[in-house]
Amino acid sequence: MEPGNSDYIVVKAKEQGVQVIGLTRGQDTKFHHMEKLDRGEVLIAQFTDHTSAIKIRGRATVLTKYGTVETEN
Repeated sequence: MEPGNSDYIVVKAKEQGVQVIGLTRGQDTKFHHMEKLDRGEVLIAQFTDHTSAIKIRGRATVLTKYGTVETEN
C-alpha cells in the first residue's frame, strides 16, 4: 500500500477521554497504537500496511468517505 492511496477517517471527540485504537493486520489482530482525545480534538487516522481496523471508545463523530457516524454510549 502506498502512502496517500489508503483510506483515512476523521475522528472528532465529543467528550473527554475518547480513545482511538489502531488494530494490526495479519493472522492475529492486536492493538498497536492508541490515542486519547479531549473534547473538541480531531484526529485524522489512515489505514496502512500495519493498520487494518480502528476502534473508537467514547462519544465521537467519525467522518469517512462513506459518510458520517456518531458513536453511542
